[in-house]
Amino acid sequence: MDMMENYKRWLGKVTEEDLLTELKAIEGNEEEINDRFYRDLEFGTGGLRGVIGAGTFRMNEHTVARATQGYSNYLNKAAKNPSVSIAYDSRNKSDIFAKTAASVFAANGVLVNIYKELMPTPSLSYAVRALNCDGGIVVTASHNPAKYNGYKVYGADGCQITLEVADAILAEIEAVDVFDDVRIMDFEAGLSEGKIKYIEDDVITGFIDAVSERALNPKEIDKNVSIVYTPLNGTGRYCVTRCLKENGYTQITIPKEQEMPDGNFTTCPYPNPEIREALEVGLKKAKEVGIKPILGCEIYVAPGSRFDREQGRGEDRYYHLVLLAENNQGYKNLMKIVTRGFTEGYYYKPRVDYEVLEKYHEGIIALSACLAGEIPNKILKEDFEGARAAANKMRDIFGENNFFLELQDHGIRQQTQVNTSLIRLSRELGIPMVVTNDVHYIREEDAVPHDLLLCIQTGKKVSDQDRMRYEGGQYYLKSEEEMQKVFPYAREAMDNTHKIAERCNVEIVFGEQKVPKFDVPEGYDAFSYLKELCETGLVKRYGDPPPQELQERLSYELSTIKNMGYVDYFLIVWDFIRFAKSQGIAVGPGRGSAAGSIVSYCLEITNIDPIRYQLIFERFLNPERVSMPDIDIDFCYERRQEVIDYVYEKYGKDKVVQIVTFGTMAARMAVRDVGRVLDIPYVQVDNVAKMIPMELGITIEKALKSNPELKQAYESDDVVKNLIDMSMRLEGLPRHTSIHAAGVVIGSKPLDEFVPLSRGADNVITTQFTMTTIEELGLLKMDFLGLRTLTVIQDAARMIGKKLGYDFSIDTIDYDDAKVYEMIGQGKTEGVFQLESAGMKSFMKELKPTNLEDVIAGISLYRPGPMDFIPKYIKGKQNQDSIQYTCPELEEILAPTYGCIVYQEQVMQIVMRLAGYTLGRSDLVRRAMSKKKGDVMARERQNFVYGNEEEGVEGCIKRGIPEETANKIFDEMIDFAKYAFNKSHAAAYAVVSYQTAWLRCYYPVEFMAALLTSVITNPKKITEYINTCRVMGISILPPDINEGEAGFSVAGDSIRYGLAAIKSLGKSVIDVMTQEREANGKYKDLKDFMGRLTSKEINKRTIENLIKSGALDSFGKTRKQQMLVYPVVLEQVNREKKESMSGQMSLFDFFSEEEKKEYEMQYPDVGEYDDAQKLALEKDVLGIYVSGHPLEKYMDSIEKQTTARSTDFEPDEESGRAIVRDGQHYVVGGLISNITAKLTKNNQNMAFVTLEDLYGTVEIIVFPTIYQNVKSYLIEDNGLYVKGRASVSEESGKLIAEYIVPIDQIPKEVWIQTENIGEFTDKQQGLYKIIRKYPGKDEIVIFSKKEKAIKRLPAYENISAKNDVFSELKSLFGEKNVKVREKSIEKSQKKR
Repeated sequence: MDMMENYKRWLGKVTEEDLLTELKAIEGNEEEINDRFYRDLEFGTGGLRGVIGAGTFRMNEHTVARATQGYSNYLNKAAKNPSVSIAYDSRNKSDIFAKTAASVFAANGVLVNIYKELMPTPSLSYAVRALNCDGGIVVTASHNPAKYNGYKVYGADGCQITLEVADAILAEIEAVDVFDDVRIMDFEAGLSEGKIKYIEDDVITGFIDAVSERALNPKEIDKNVSIVYTPLNGTGRYCVTRCLKENGYTQITIPKEQEMPDGNFTTCPYPNPEIREALEVGLKKAKEVGIKPILGCEIYVAPGSRFDREQGRGEDRYYHLVLLAENNQGYKNLMKIVTRGFTEGYYYKPRVDYEVLEKYHEGIIALSACLAGEIPNKILKEDFEGARAAANKMRDIFGENNFFLELQDHGIRQQTQVNTSLIRLSRELGIPMVVTNDVHYIREEDAVPHDLLLCIQTGKKVSDQDRMRYEGGQYYLKSEEEMQKVFPYAREAMDNTHKIAERCNVEIVFGEQKVPKFDVPEGYDAFSYLKELCETGLVKRYGDPPPQELQERLSYELSTIKNMGYVDYFLIVWDFIRFAKSQGIAVGPGRGSAAGSIVSYCLEITNIDPIRYQLIFERFLNPERVSMPDIDIDFCYERRQEVIDYVYEKYGKDKVVQIVTFGTMAARMAVRDVGRVLDIPYVQVDNVAKMIPMELGITIEKALKSNPELKQAYESDDVVKNLIDMSMRLEGLPRHTSIHAAGVVIGSKPLDEFVPLSRGADNVITTQFTMTTIEELGLLKMDFLGLRTLTVIQDAARMIGKKLGYDFSIDTIDYDDAKVYEMIGQGKTEGVFQLESAGMKSFMKELKPTNLEDVIAGISLYRPGPMDFIPKYIKGKQNQDSIQYTCPELEEILAPTYGCIVYQEQVMQIVMRLAGYTLGRSDLVRRAMSKKKGDVMARERQNFVYGNEEEGVEGCIKRGIPEETANKIFDEMIDFAKYAFNKSHAAAYAVVSYQTAWLRCYYPVEFMAALLTSVITNPKKITEYINTCRVMGISILPPDINEGEAGFSVAGDSIRYGLAAIKSLGKSVIDVMTQEREANGKYKDLKDFMGRLTSKEINKRTIENLIKSGALDSFGKTRKQQMLVYPVVLEQVNREKKESMSGQMSLFDFFSEEEKKEYEMQYPDVGEYDDAQKLALEKDVLGIYVSGHPLEKYMDSIEKQTTARSTDFEPDEESGRAIVRDGQHYVVGGLISNITAKLTKNNQNMAFVTLEDLYGTVEIIVFPTIYQNVKSYLIEDNGLYVKGRASVSEESGKLIAEYIVPIDQIPKEVWIQTENIGEFTDKQQGLYKIIRKYPGKDEIVIFSKKEKAIKRLPAYENISAKNDVFSELKSLFGEKNVKVREKSIEKSQKKR
């Protein structure tokens, strides 16, 4: 039935007055009819959801009835005498829809339980379970706008239905005709017949109790606290207030504007707690009723100076003291005090002293702290006079009524003693008291997880006797009633607690910019200087005069930057990038959305033309969304610190610091930590941890839902249940701090005015607040990133310049070079930035890029999520006739990406071009889509399709795009926008990708040399890239003192190994060696080399390592000869130097040059080390084999026998997972490079073996079960095959050995071919003679060509398949008729 017929049918069948009025009103309006009838209401997110109104694509009584009929049909098939529960909220028509659904269920024999009053969604889940129903529905549209309603479907478990069940119900709904197939009865009749029942109050009470138990622990919060509840005009108003009141909370305030449920959401247009505007009313009300934060810190006070390191021992190294900020000045001083503790007084703990407290006491209230405070400490030592003096001193520092004596009672005997003395002190000195509880966790039941956390922190087990612990379980946030019971005698001290809270009033200002002012030349202000720099840059970039439209864009960007207050920000960034370039420090072409700015391009902050690549400024700076700009800059990773040091010098070390990050306990790590402290066997903990998927953002809760095996273990094993429950309590907690890899903060004043500071690793000063808080405070955050690839490009360019004889710049290359794209399309991208992973190589082979746009798109698409769109992109590229655009206006926007929405910028262009959005507003839509904000997207769909005059949006329909088409485009945008990538960032990185690909294509030797230098300290990467060089036909030469450099260098068509890779050879030594060589020519021999350098540069170890590495091979002597002779030469050189210094002349000085030659050192004729020794020495000093590899002769065998390489056990850089799978069997082969033998708890031997193949190393675990059988093979440098089971953890994989055999002991089969059986018979005796001559373990197989028969000789006729035997066998049977092949490891294992 087409849409018009459907409309007419509804017009004739509908009886409801409001629906009929709607239908008549749209008569003749084809677009409106199309919108309402062109499809059915979508079934998604566990049910129906849509705009209320008439039509199949609207929420109304008929769509609800049809859905319920389908659900009834499903329930009647799935269960006998099914029953359901129904709940509904305050939205328009919710009660009508709920009763319609009840009437249809009842008419179809489904017993209905329906709430009589408005109830929130969770109440439905509870009712389904409490009443043992087979399913249920709740009529709600959650946080969607007012014009929406919905119909959520639940299963018998009280949870939203699975996709599988949803599909089955949907199939039933689609089979129902909305008018002919729906059975419905009168609602009141259903009630009187008992087919519909109202849910009893005991179920509601049960629900309230369940909520209380989970969310409102009576001991958790003081009953006298003020609670502001913002119901957002929703249904929770009844349930939540009742729940709070029944739990004893009396001070409940609901903003009057939102008090009553209102289906139109009149006073709350956004019923979504994630939107700040929705909560604004509640936030204001919270301030009115006095909810406020109290900011403070328990600090450590040194007994003497904070700079003293050995004053006091153990606990006497510091005392505790509690400081609270009374006002803004107090908060500033608190930050200063805490900062001094970390940056000046750190000794075991961050300590301050009385000098600091006296200087920064203003605005602070101090409390004497727990038993570890100075006053309680002295009381316990029976030094009452000392306690009195300390109390007086504290009062003098902080002032009258700003210092309080702190009473605590956790059931500890010493506290009773201390409290008695504190009360006496208070009376004698007139110092007020305050009652506190030492809170280490919030809830009483948190005592156990807190104890586990202590054990994790201190490296102890719960079962350990001698460990730190908090006895008694009293260290939680107690209620007022609980504290009154503990301190019935200290009423005034109890009251002081409240008075102090009343006094503490701190207002932290967020969003106020604290960017430093940039010093500009005389005669300029900041803006005029920025404008001049940009206009100069515009001419440089685009010619003189630049195009008018670009001048206009520059002017627009500059005015936006000025209006938003970011002029100084741009000048600061321009300045340190200018410094870096002036010092020859490589700077990246750009990163992130900043590449969309023509100002950035003109200032040479970025090097990507935003016009050419259609990059959008508003994606970077949106005038309609004020937020700090974020320019991240890549620098040469070796010299990044120089740029940071420049910023330190320019703005002052007190105004520039790095940013802290908090490492949290991830899911698997939490399980492992908890398992360790609970002393659960490692194997059991490991099994549980490995059941948690290695996914981004995974939690234990998600893992329990997604992995049935984990859930089953959780439900069936009490030990596993406790392990997981405790791990979930600790998961996500901070575990350690570290320094943000790139983040630097620059302030307009010393930064401890705005944030407390700390001292991190290597004495680096860091903030104590994380990056997000820093940005919210309005501080300027920069990311100074070190990018290794920039160093590679710079080094390669230097080597190319040396080869060409003039300076070479990478910026001059052609970005449309077909040869480069052809190489990328062939997957030859080892070392190419962003394109070298196995997955990316195969993608590039399919994509076959022909321009930079393809590479930009490739980088954007090759991520989880967008990968699904890769086939569509490739199909469009390969067959452009297949591309279909939903409307012609899309072609210009999507043509570069073959009809796919790939970039966030494209989403912005679509809403601008099709619906008339402004650039700024288009960015807001892009953000909403990428963050999956459903309510905002629903609102924007209306604006996009129909327009919004108030907000200045025309909408698609007004611009001539049909409603159906507009909705379809919006759906496509939502699909793609979830994954759409920032094109500015992808374009910047694609430029670096292309540059490295160009270098690899045209200067492969220089490029690979630079690449190898960049990983010179990483033997695994060196091995990988050396293997790449071999594939590319580039040979690697040993290091050479006369030819080489510190890094890898070019030697003709080969690469010379870098001198810096030689052990014990520092950069300064290499610099002296190479400078001497450049100044005075090549070194002639050992003596000349030693004579031209001082003992500061060379010693015995240095010389030995140079010889072993092959760096002195150019002297024309063998390494063995030089190793024997060098001590004598060194002694001779040192003696001659001493004589020369003392002015002595030797007999040698009188000899002519010819005569001197006769007396030169004679090298013994000892030949060279054998290959194995030579390679072992190279490995010893270089970390890898250079001139060959001990495994080379076994390469064919290894290729056939092994099923995994060592690198397969390492986490992949992209996915973070190893290629091998946990529990699967693999065969690896290689040399033993290290063995560690250990005794197990049962006193049995086992070993950890490091096995090295051509690509890296893998750890082999040899358990006692096979150790005794194989220990004779476990010798360093032995070649082995190991078959075993992979054990893969978060960090890397290991192989648990099940079978081990030496490489050279793999049994072989000798195959002998004869023309026929007769030939074999004739030659049989000759064969037996050879067998007797060379007996062994290798099997002989005879193949007769004519009869196609195979005969295996018995084991006692096995032979030794060594070289000598083959000449005799070939002589007997013919050259081509004798072959030898290895048996597979599996066959070899079975044989044994």
